[in-house]
Amino acid sequence: MPESGASRAQQERTHIPTAGTWATEPGATGTPPKAPAAPAARRTGLLVTLVLGGLTAVPPLSMDMYLPALPAVTESLHAPAATVQLTLTACLTGLALGQVVIGPLSDRWGRRRPLLLGMMIYVVATAMCVFAPTTGLLIGFRLLQGLAGAAGIVIARAVVRDMYDGVEMARFFSTLMLISGVAPIVAPLIGGQVLRFTDWRGIFAVLTVVGLVLTLVVWKWLGETMPPQDRHTGGLGDALRTMRGLLADRVFTGYMIAGSLAFATLFSYVSASPFVVQEIYGASPQTFSLLFGINSVGMIIVGQINGKILVGRVSLDKALAFGLCVITLAALALLLMTTGVFGEVGLAPVAAGLFVLMSAMGMAMPNTNAQALMRTKHAAGSASALLGTSSFLIGAIASPLVGIAGEDTAVPMAVVQLVCAVGAMACFLGLCRPWRQTA
Repeated sequence: MPESGASRAQQERTHIPTAGTWATEPGATGTPPKAPAAPAARRTGLLVTLVLGGLTAVPPLSMDMYLPALPAVTESLHAPAATVQLTLTACLTGLALGQVVIGPLSDRWGRRRPLLLGMMIYVVATAMCVFAPTTGLLIGFRLLQGLAGAAGIVIARAVVRDMYDGVEMARFFSTLMLISGVAPIVAPLIGGQVLRFTDWRGIFAVLTVVGLVLTLVVWKWLGETMPPQDRHTGGLGDALRTMRGLLADRVFTGYMIAGSLAFATLFSYVSASPFVVQEIYGASPQTFSLLFGINSVGMIIVGQINGKILVGRVSLDKALAFGLCVITLAALALLLMTTGVFGEVGLAPVAAGLFVLMSAMGMAMPNTNAQALMRTKHAAGSASALLGTSSFLIGAIASPLVGIAGEDTAVPMAVVQLVCAVGAMACFLGLCRPWRQTA
């Protein structure tokens, strides 16, 4: 697919929606911004960027703050580790299925109303997790939490597509990674510290407060970005036909599956690392949180290198291919280490391999999203839903597989990571065919 910057018309559009206003296209109804308002528009733009970053941080906050508590939940609810890991799978499944519904709704009703409704339900579901008396109920509440929390991530992507095009969109996704990437760093650290003063239920209490604050911020400062004339008026049948048309686009589907398998590689680490680091290598919850944060810093740094240096100088497909290659090599190294090919290895070499794998995600994930969404201006909400649903469903399948051999080996984690990484590269090469500029 040809690489190009934003069109002149796209560059001239109003990129910065304020609360209660519309982002208008040239020629659309509405009053164009006046020149003296430019400084205020820039300030609003920063605020909207922070809000969108916060929305994309909802899934990692919901997942990662809870990770240090997984062994404690196992003990508290008297459930095996594989069952407790289903609380992660349930939330991830909810995040996947919720996007299928919320994405098309945002194409029909605009971005703002479905987002606010989803965030309010998220707050209620998270509060219910605080009082869950059994593993079964906790799994159910986590499923509802994921279904509602899907609104944040799917609509944030759609809003970015409303505002940007071309390499500018790739740069903005990298900027969002800088903001939302703080969540995986601070979430386990906060979770580990909360466990010093209370039990795992306190973590969900903190998440409830975070969700409530973010809902209020969205209500006050995030305006609508989809003008009424651009909205779809059809019902469920129209939404399904739109999604079917998107999936019929081989290149879009290739980027979608490649990105989803890369995400599954990441999520297999998220799901297994609490047990690998704490149970197999004997690290404390605080040490695990520190290592998790370091890995997230690596992902942020590489994401900024991608957005600030590579985008515009190197084609997105070349950057994506390099990221997928590094992920595959890191997964292979982890498999060799965990199977004993290099003898008995300690935590440091395994942590180094995980750091390289996580860092390379900063190059793979923004570029798959940008390349896929560049083909879908007509249905950004539905396209965003498909991207997110595919990622979270495949991640949900990978999650229980990493613990299939019990808590005493890291081999299943490495196997799942390598299979997903190789699959991502195969889909990218076989379906996207980046060497064909007209694909």
